[in-house]
Amino acid sequence: MSLKVVMANDQGAVELAKKMKEHLEKRGYEVNYLGIDHEESIDYPDQAEKCCREYLKGGYEFGIVLCGTGIGISMAANKIKGIRCALVQDKYSSEKAKQHNNANILSFGGRVEYKEDPMEILDAFIDAKFEGGRHQRRIDKIMALEG
Repeated sequence: MSLKVVMANDQGAVELAKKMKEHLEKRGYEVNYLGIDHEESIDYPDQAEKCCREYLKGGYEFGIVLCGTGIGISMAANKIKGIRCALVQDKYSSEKAKQHNNANILSFGGRVEYKEDPMEILDAFIDAKFEGGRHQRRIDKIMALEG
């Protein structure tokens, strides 16, 4: 059984999405790429929905959404019931997104100047393990906010 990731982006993150897809494939992931590879403007909420709805079908380890800043697409992703999208900025926040929040979608910005390599930020998430315990209680509270 191969590890699968679903991924989508808008025009603000074409290059970063391409690099992440290649990086994931080198790590042995099968990537269901729903993004675009051109600079023509499309709406990031549509890309967030496409990625998240596909993730929720099951069979994926996690998903990745990307736009210019990562902000708008993460906001859109978090409107979808069952999604815990983390806008990660560095290895520390990425690791904690898994350990404490058990995020199921990561968000990145293609126009953001990261202080750390985005591939290392992604790896920090992949290599981390959810710690459960008190963190599960808090996740349950987050998910209950969906109504």
